[in-house]
Amino acid sequence: MNYRETVEYLFATTPSFQTVGADAYKPGLERVAEFCRALGNPQDNFLTIHVAGTNGKGSTSHMLASILQHAGYRVGLFTSPHLKDFRERMRVDGQMISEQRVVEFVAHHRERMRSLDLSFFEMTTAMAFDFFSDSDVEVAVIETGLGGRLDATNIIHPILSIVTNIGMDHTDLLGDTLPAIAREKAGIIKCGVPVVLGESSEEYDSVFENRAAELSSRVIYAQRDIQLLGQEEAERGQRFEICRCRDGHRFSVEIDLRGEYQRHNVLTVASAADYLDCHTPITISRRAFLDGMATAAATTSLAGRWQRLGEKPFVVCDTGHNAHGFRYVAAQLAELLERHTALYCVIGFARDKEIDKVLQILPKGAHYIFTQAATPRALPADELAEKAAQAGLRGEVQPSVAEAMARARELAHEEDAIFVGGSNYVVAEIL
Repeated sequence: MNYRETVEYLFATTPSFQTVGADAYKPGLERVAEFCRALGNPQDNFLTIHVAGTNGKGSTSHMLASILQHAGYRVGLFTSPHLKDFRERMRVDGQMISEQRVVEFVAHHRERMRSLDLSFFEMTTAMAFDFFSDSDVEVAVIETGLGGRLDATNIIHPILSIVTNIGMDHTDLLGDTLPAIAREKAGIIKCGVPVVLGESSEEYDSVFENRAAELSSRVIYAQRDIQLLGQEEAERGQRFEICRCRDGHRFSVEIDLRGEYQRHNVLTVASAADYLDCHTPITISRRAFLDGMATAAATTSLAGRWQRLGEKPFVVCDTGHNAHGFRYVAAQLAELLERHTALYCVIGFARDKEIDKVLQILPKGAHYIFTQAATPRALPADELAEKAAQAGLRGEVQPSVAEAMARARELAHEEDAIFVGGSNYVVAEIL
């Protein structure tokens, strides 16, 4: 099989959350652990940093990988889902795994993967570990797929764990309360290994404190570690003024990512980088930290985070896809409405999301173009339009993302704005 045929084979024969949703979820670590043992336990051949959370774990992982790369390390980065190409999920020093390696890995291990009945994510996780080991990676940033405790990535023993935040998402699999979801995320904490908590809350802090105490670990609260003094737009992204509370040192940090919500990720990453430099074999200079942050998107090819796609009209896309994350997106959409004559929103959602909660917080002054991505998980555009009407949103229906985008450009004038989002799938088709 060539690369295209190999990827089609994987999607057709191993259940993928990206295509079928919750039916692909296979909790438990036994299958992936057995497969990795057959591979020689490649995940033990490099240092790891484990990142979980409801939102922000992708941006956080990419920022950390960029910092570590600028610090002189050979860095692996494992994230999901991909937007355009399966190979986006695993990179070494910013470079995607080669097509040939994907083909050879699947050809060599296909029978064993089938006998173990691996899920798509379990197979992908093991492939990434094997790729990193053979590429002489020194440290890898590993993002969980879903949850933490039973996530396939949780066979690693990291030098630091990170949980960005806790929000209501995947409630059918992780629990229907914030403490219940927090318990699943806290499952990545290992004995004696601290966890950085990006956003604390009275509703779930005790969950992390109790789990850390059980494992002789500790919780590092990023918001107590690093103080945000200011945030403003910069030429290539944003500039943050932050203060390290332990010694009062101030930093002017630029990032090549936009989006108001990045302020939470900046504090999380700054706290994690400080711990790594002070308490692990990793050395991160001030220059490596600042350069890594300033070029995170460019270094690691991160896309879809309040990404500008045009100026006249102003066009922006974002991969936020749940109510917790959309709080920040909705606030920025309201700002777009204030700054532009009209706002056109091309939106589509996966059917398994809590869409009603998202629709309630979207600005009612925008014109919505409801659509659906080319995936079985997509909510039909007509159903989305009906739900939106009940929430007081006005708009129209277009059957495909391409047609919806063409309609938005037809309606918008130079002084207007267009937003594209609602799910990774919609953004992927635009990019």
